[in-house]
Amino acid sequence: MSRSLLALAIVAALSVPGAAQQGPPTAPRVAPIIRPPQAAPAAPPPQPASVLDTLKTVAESSDYRTTSTYAEVLGFMTIVDNASPNIRVISYGTTYEGRMMPLAVVGTGLKDASAASVKASGKLRVHIQGNIHAGEVEGKEAALVLLREFAQGKHADWLETMVFLITPIFNADGNERFSLTNRGVQNGPINGQGTRANGQNININRDFMKLETPEGRAFAKLWNDYDPYVGMDLHTSDGSAHGYHLTYSPPLNPNTNAGIMSIMKDEWFPFVTKAIREKYKWETFYYGNAGNPGGGRGGRGGGQGAPGAGRGGAAGAGAAGATPPPTTPPPTPPVAQPQAPAVPAGPRAWGTFEHVPRFHNNYVGMRNRFALLSEAYAYATFKDRILATNYFIEEAMNFAHQNVAKIRTAVDSADREALAGKTHATRAQIRSGGMIEILMGEVEDEKNPINGRNMNRRKDVIKAEQMTDRLWFEPTTTETVPTEYYIPASAIKALELLRAHGVQMRKTTVATKGLEQFAITANTQRAATNSIDTGSHGLRTLDGTWAATDVTAPIGSFAVAMNQKLARLAFYLLEPKSDDGLTAWNYLDDVLATEGVKSYPILRKK
Repeated sequence: MSRSLLALAIVAALSVPGAAQQGPPTAPRVAPIIRPPQAAPAAPPPQPASVLDTLKTVAESSDYRTTSTYAEVLGFMTIVDNASPNIRVISYGTTYEGRMMPLAVVGTGLKDASAASVKASGKLRVHIQGNIHAGEVEGKEAALVLLREFAQGKHADWLETMVFLITPIFNADGNERFSLTNRGVQNGPINGQGTRANGQNININRDFMKLETPEGRAFAKLWNDYDPYVGMDLHTSDGSAHGYHLTYSPPLNPNTNAGIMSIMKDEWFPFVTKAIREKYKWETFYYGNAGNPGGGRGGRGGGQGAPGAGRGGAAGAGAAGATPPPTTPPPTPPVAQPQAPAVPAGPRAWGTFEHVPRFHNNYVGMRNRFALLSEAYAYATFKDRILATNYFIEEAMNFAHQNVAKIRTAVDSADREALAGKTHATRAQIRSGGMIEILMGEVEDEKNPINGRNMNRRKDVIKAEQMTDRLWFEPTTTETVPTEYYIPASAIKALELLRAHGVQMRKTTVATKGLEQFAITANTQRAATNSIDTGSHGLRTLDGTWAATDVTAPIGSFAVAMNQKLARLAFYLLEPKSDDGLTAWNYLDDVLATEGVKSYPILRKK
C-alpha cells in the first residue's frame, strides 16, 4: 500500500471537520488500511496470535461505558485485515463530510476484494451493515466482534459457503457527533453516542428511494456491484417496554416476492427465535410497539423515544420528576353516582413500522433479496444489546449456511418472475389480523453517573399479553404492472436516479406508438417540514387513471422493461400513484408542479 493512500485514510479518519469532538478514546489508534477495491493485496505478514488474543473493541475495553469513534473503527479493522488473509478492508464510498466508508470483504480463496472476485467465488453473498443511525451503536460494535472472530479462524464453516461484506460504520459523520443526550433514556453507553442523522441532517434509513445522501448512493453502488443475496441492517429500538432482548423484521412492502417472504416468516425467523431461546434463554420476536386498543399504530423509535407502555409521564420521569404536592388542599370530591358498567377497552395492538422502501429492509425486498432488520432493546444494558445483536447474527448466519441452496433458488426465482400483467400495490396500509401473544416487560429509572440524567433500565420481568396482530400490510391502491415504461429524455433527474439504483433502460431509436397515458385527477403536495426524514421535500401525491391514447414516445425516450430483475423496484419508482417513487420525492416536479398539468410525463405499454 502506498504512503499517499495511507495518508488519505488518516486524513479521512482524523482530519475531517468535527472529528475532534469525539468521545474519550479507550484504545490506541492504529493507522488504517484502505485499499483500492480492484487492487490485489500482497499476502500480509502473519501477526503473533497474541495480537488477536488481546484485541478488544472500545466497548469491551471500557467495560461498556464507551462506543468507538470512526478512527477507532478503522484502527480495529486494520488490525484484523493485517491478521487474516481472509479479510480485506477497502473503501466503498465517501460520506457527506469526506470520510472514507470502510468495507471488509471476508472470504476464502478470493483473488482480491473486487466484486468480480467475490462473484467468481460462487458463494452466497451476505451484506451486514451497522450504525446507519449513529446513536444505535450496537450493530457497529457487534460487527467488529464478528470481524475479530473471523480473524481468529472462527465460523470457518460459514466461509465454505458464504462471502461477507461488512460495513460496521455506515453513518460515520453522525457517529462523530457524540453527546450524552442523543438517545433520550436509552441505557448507555454512558459516555455518549452519535446522532440519528448524517452530516446533511438526513435520516439515511429514509433515503433508499431518493438517494440524496452520498452514503445512500454508495450503498446502491455496493449492491449493484456485489449484488448480495442477503442484507442485514442492525438497529436499536427505544420504543415500548417489552420483554424481548431483540426484535426483528423482514421486508414489509406487500409487493415483496412471496417465496422470499415465506422462507423468512415460516423458516428463517422461527429458526433464529428458537435457537436464541434455547442457547441463551432470551426472547426475540417481530419488531413492534404496543398501540391503543383497536389498532393504534406503533412505528420505529425515533431516537428520543418515550419509555414503554405502563409508565406514566414523560421519558425518564420517576420519583425525581414527580409532581410536587399542591400548596392548597384539594376540593372535597363529589359524591359518587351510580354508573353503567364500563365497556371493556379491548386489547392493545402490536404494530410495526412503515411499508415504504425508503427503509432498508423494504428496499432490499424490492430488489428481490432477503432482508433482516434487527432491533436490540434500548433499555437492556449496552453489553446485553451487543450480545443480543451478535446472537442474532450468529443464528441468522447458521440458518443461511444450512440453507444456501434454498436462499439462492428463491432469489433466482424472484429475479425470473414475470411481473407484467400482475396487480401490485402502489400504496398500502397496516392490516389488523388475529390475536398474538406479546411479551411485555418493565423498566426502572437509573442515573447516568456522568451527568445524572435518567436512563431506563430493563427489569427482569415478562408478562404475556394478547394483542391484535398489526405486523403486516395490505394494498390500498393497486395498478397492473405494464410491459414497459417510456421516460422522456428531458427527465434528467429521474433518469439519473434510476441509473443509480441499477434499473436497466434502453434508449429508443424509433418513435413508439400504442401507449397509455396517466390522466391526473388530483395533484397535491404536502408542506415541507425540513425534518431529518423528508428534508426539504414536500411529498407529492397524484391520483388519476391510465388510458390508451394516440400519444407517441419520441425517438430518444428511455424504455424501462418490466422483465428485468429490478422490475419491482422500477414499478414502485415509476408508478404515478406510488407513495415512495419519483412523484412523491419531487423528481418530476419540473412538470408536475406546473399549474393545471393534466398528464403524467411518463408513458407505458400495457
